[in-house]
Amino acid sequence: MTVQQLLDGIVASDNDAVVSGLTCDSRRVEPGYVFVCIEGTAVDGHRFAQAAHDAGAALVVTQRPMGLERELTLPSTRRAWAQLCANWFGNPASQLHLIGITGTNGKTTMTYMLKAILEKAGHKVGLIGTIQNMVGDRILPSGHTTPDPYDLQSMLSIMLKEGCTYAVMEVSSHALDQDRVEGCLFDAAVFTNLTQDHLDYHKTMENYCDAKKRLFKRASRAIVNADDAWADAITEGFEGDIFGFATRSQDAAYRADNIVMRADGVTFDLLEHGVRIGTLSLPIPGRFSVYNAMASAVCALSLGIPFETVKAALCGTCGVKGRAEVVPTDRDYTVVIDYAHTPDGLENICRTLKDCATGRLIVLFGCGGDRDKTKRPRMATIAAQYADYLVITSDNPRTEDPQAILQDILVGVPEGCEHTVIENRRDAIAFALQSAKSGDTVLLAGKGHETYQILKDGVIHFDEREVIAEILK
Repeated sequence: MTVQQLLDGIVASDNDAVVSGLTCDSRRVEPGYVFVCIEGTAVDGHRFAQAAHDAGAALVVTQRPMGLERELTLPSTRRAWAQLCANWFGNPASQLHLIGITGTNGKTTMTYMLKAILEKAGHKVGLIGTIQNMVGDRILPSGHTTPDPYDLQSMLSIMLKEGCTYAVMEVSSHALDQDRVEGCLFDAAVFTNLTQDHLDYHKTMENYCDAKKRLFKRASRAIVNADDAWADAITEGFEGDIFGFATRSQDAAYRADNIVMRADGVTFDLLEHGVRIGTLSLPIPGRFSVYNAMASAVCALSLGIPFETVKAALCGTCGVKGRAEVVPTDRDYTVVIDYAHTPDGLENICRTLKDCATGRLIVLFGCGGDRDKTKRPRMATIAAQYADYLVITSDNPRTEDPQAILQDILVGVPEGCEHTVIENRRDAIAFALQSAKSGDTVLLAGKGHETYQILKDGVIHFDEREVIAEILK
């Protein structure tokens, strides 16, 4: 590939120099590479522009002039990086049907639901998300919820080569704000909900919403939770087809009716403009499961997939690791692991478990360090509304003092609420299990699918399933 070909659709060029590689990491530059200077939150790639040029880069792409012989200055190197990566891999997104899912909660579960529906319809499907990436049944490791543009385009290219016709992906607000999906157009964009999260990065809910909204500027149809307060803001100015779904809003095209909540799942009728399409039943409990199933069903229907196919796929859906995951034990109480790490996510899982619990609900949770501090007391207040007993502990403290995080959480614990504070998460889990009696439900919130804990000194292995097994031994 030449520089001219690599810059196709970005800027006109007659540079016929052969490109041997593409990178935004100056340490990887070799003769013939194109190096893109990215202004990161910690490091500015422009600092290494001269070094990359001296290493033989065929072109150095900058956002401000650096006075180099082989330099191209563009308005946004982040956007350019994503477009260059798409070109480098042959623009695989243009040959796949892409479905992007954004929102605070529900993204991961929805990707698995949609993958199941599309596969039931006879398609080979790729999946990109928080827990893992998949090409059909093959599992690939996952780093970020939405990968860096080079990794993203590489993965889409692999999916295409291995026969996938669809790719379902979680699209985070960080990825949208950082232009990681530039070069991707989506057949459908799904909005699940918007609640407080990532304000350490976005600062305000309005900024958070604006980041999410950018996905819909790249999509031809929008599937939107009409019950969410931010739904109108998300679709404002959208020129494609909008498919709203809801359990409360009477204006949504698709509604859930006759909702039956069970300890082992949910059942509801799906209506289109007031007319019953059919009944959906899932083996996953909770009102949030109704929303996830509705969003998946409506998205599939908007793509022309028959309702009977949707129904068959969703009825056979199993849970996602770390999402309302019941851990097998030989005890007479129930242990549930859930990724809930936002106020809304914690309220959803607590309400669900409270509705089906026959005994007490014991809630164990913490809050991550170096993240939005304002949600810490809110999560404590929410947990206290549903829990019969709170165990407050550490999550991923990162570089923060764990005790400082715990003090922030305790501000939200109401007077009279029974609770215990145990910083060490393993000790806290042991305490919660030892406190459980027959019929009780123990919720371990925050870690979900994660098998590690991020401490000040580094990352340690920490799989709550293993911890539970060791304690109960």
